[in-house]
Amino acid sequence: MILKPVYTLYQYILEKQVKVEKIPEHIAIIMDGNRRLAKTIGKPPWFGHRLGAQRLEDVIEWCIWLGIKSITAYAFSIENFSRSEKEINYLFDLFEEYFYKVAEDERIRKDEVKVKAIGRLEKFPDRVLKAIRYAEEKTKNNRNLLLNIAMAYGGRQELVDAIKKIAVKVKAGEVEIENIDEKLVSGHLYTSGVKDPDLIIRTSGEERISDFLLWQSAYSELYFCETFWPSFRKIDFLRAIRTYQQRERRYGR
Repeated sequence: MILKPVYTLYQYILEKQVKVEKIPEHIAIIMDGNRRLAKTIGKPPWFGHRLGAQRLEDVIEWCIWLGIKSITAYAFSIENFSRSEKEINYLFDLFEEYFYKVAEDERIRKDEVKVKAIGRLEKFPDRVLKAIRYAEEKTKNNRNLLLNIAMAYGGRQELVDAIKKIAVKVKAGEVEIENIDEKLVSGHLYTSGVKDPDLIIRTSGEERISDFLLWQSAYSELYFCETFWPSFRKIDFLRAIRTYQQRERRYGR
């Protein structure tokens, strides 16, 4: 019975601490542990995925409260297509439902959240693509927070796609080889125009990037926590932000 007041007090202290320090502009999240959380409570994998989608809604609110400008959430990798047909079809249902939901969410409108999906989206069925296009169109003029949802995403595939786009321009005489630089490559990535992430958070205790934002994460701060994604609390979020604030960013210098 004592734990709840202590938890509330600790969260209040963390909120006060992080508010007065430098806030990251862009955070990226590897939302890991949905299936493992479901397994620990005797539920099927899709139960964990649904809880994970609900948790992302909470994180959006926390980011708005803190003044963060961009979130990139790793929702579905290229490798995830190898999962069972039943699980994949459930995820397609969940994606379709989620994009329509955020498009009509009054909080998304009020808080001016712009929604964008990135990745090899052509791999998804038309019904999912239709929902994505609807959400993107409905939120395209929002300017307060950008929410990137990485789907059918792989960092290596993103670089391959960028190289192909640049190669086409070189072949057409639009770009000279000697003019290819970091800025040009960045401009042909899925995240073109978006600041590289200041902080990357991964849940579930795994400590690796897993082919996520390979180019963009060159100088990102990394934060790993043991909590499964559906159980990620505001305290966990605030700890990640505080840890970021306590680090000295050197950018390779």
